[in-house]
Amino acid sequence: DDEGLLTRLGRKMAEFPLEPNLSKMLILSVDLGCSDEILTVTAMLSVENPFFRPRDKQAQADMKKAKFMQPEGDHISLLCVYKAWEASKFSSPWCYENFIQARSMLRAQDVRKQLVTIMDRYRLDLLSAGKNYKIVCKAITAGFFMNAAKKDPQEGYRTLVDQNHVYLFPGSALFQKSPEYVIYHELVMTTKEYMRNCLAIDAKWLYELAPAFYKQADPNTMTRAKRKEKIEPLFDRFNPKDAWRLSRRRG
Repeated sequence: DDEGLLTRLGRKMAEFPLEPNLSKMLILSVDLGCSDEILTVTAMLSVENPFFRPRDKQAQADMKKAKFMQPEGDHISLLCVYKAWEASKFSSPWCYENFIQARSMLRAQDVRKQLVTIMDRYRLDLLSAGKNYKIVCKAITAGFFMNAAKKDPQEGYRTLVDQNHVYLFPGSALFQKSPEYVIYHELVMTTKEYMRNCLAIDAKWLYELAPAFYKQADPNTMTRAKRKEKIEPLFDRFNPKDAWRLSRRRG
């Protein structure tokens, strides 16, 4: 808060052995009614990438991975991987057939169980949104609103906070789609700065879920950059101010 003390939400967040973004996302998901799904997403983000790609079977691995890819983005794709593994009764052969690392999945299951125990201790309800992934995406945005990026007209994306040039990770579910706004889990620097684990979002969610950080721009006011781009004709003292406009000309 303004005095540097933990808020009520902050005290709850401190009880979870997670990054602040993940613990906030998890706590707020209870109010949004999707804590069951967010528990799984949190557990999957806390372990190594579950997909593996053997050098001699790359095409097969890519085909299997494509089955799990969801239009909302990587977070929902990871959720679908866990649900499919759960439906197979947590089978290791299923992991092998689908080029999924069984060790990562078992670790995610363990993390999830630990988080359920903490939620039970603090009487946080376990609620499912079913197939309503929009609510799940909103919960993720509520936790990671600072990790937002907007599509750059030239190439890649620009982070909203620092205006850094970043790119979608080639293995992302959104790589071929390039939505206007995304939330990313982390940045990875290789030849370029890549956003790993991305989610397509609606821009209005940012100022709805983080009103202290974002505000909706007034459509009637122009930014300094836009004012510089605006083209005005040279002053003509012999004619009225708007005489140059085509709409004012006759014939």
